This record gives sequence, structure tokens and C-alpha cells, in this order.
Amino acid sequence: MTPSLLESARNLLGGVLDLGRTRFELFSTELREELTRLAAAIIGGLAVLIFAAIGLGFGAVALILSVDESRRLPVTIGVAVFFLAAAGIAAWRLRRLAALKPHPFEATLSELREDLTALKS
Repeated sequence: MTPSLLESARNLLGGVLDLGRTRFELFSTELREELTRLAAAIIGGLAVLIFAAIGLGFGAVALILSVDESRRLPVTIGVAVFFLAAAGIAAWRLRRLAALKPHPFEATLSELREDLTALKS
């Protein structure tokens, strides 16, 4: 191998390694952001669900105990139907929200697509 060819090969390998390092840094940054977002969503969601469940539970018990004894069964059934409907609506909305969220690591994948296109050109 001639010195200039060896130098060109080294430069090419150095460029590829530098490009890989840059893409890996971008990927690791996106991974940290995704994990932080996920942790915050889980913790916040759980806190809201726990407090809402406690409040709704106390409200349901108070409602059931406040009605006349002859009407407690229909009120209890109504409360149960309400909770089931609310759970169904919440599940439906969560699925819609999850579908709207952009895919994780989209910036990394986009950069890798651009790199591949540039290499093919």
C-alpha cells in the first residue's frame, strides 16, 4: 500500500468512527430524555390515580350511605356502572394518547437515514 492510500484509508475510518460516535451520543441523549419522560409520566400518573381513586371511593361510599336503605342497591349499581364507564373512557383515551406520541429515537433514526443516503450517493 502506498502511504497516500494508507492515509486515505485511515482518514475514511476516522470519519466513520467519528460519525458513529456522534450518532451514538445522539442516541444516548434521546434515550435519557425518553427514560426521564417515561418516569415522570408514570410517577405523575400514579399519584393522580391514587388520589382520584381515594376521593372517588369516599364520595361513592358517602353517596351510598346518604340514600334511603330501600334505594341503596340501585345507587350502588349506578356507582359501579359509573366507575366501569369511567375506566373504559380512561383506557380509550390513554390508547389514543399513546398512539399520538412520536416514536422514540426518531432524531437518531432520521440522522442514520441521511447518512445512509449520503453514502449511497
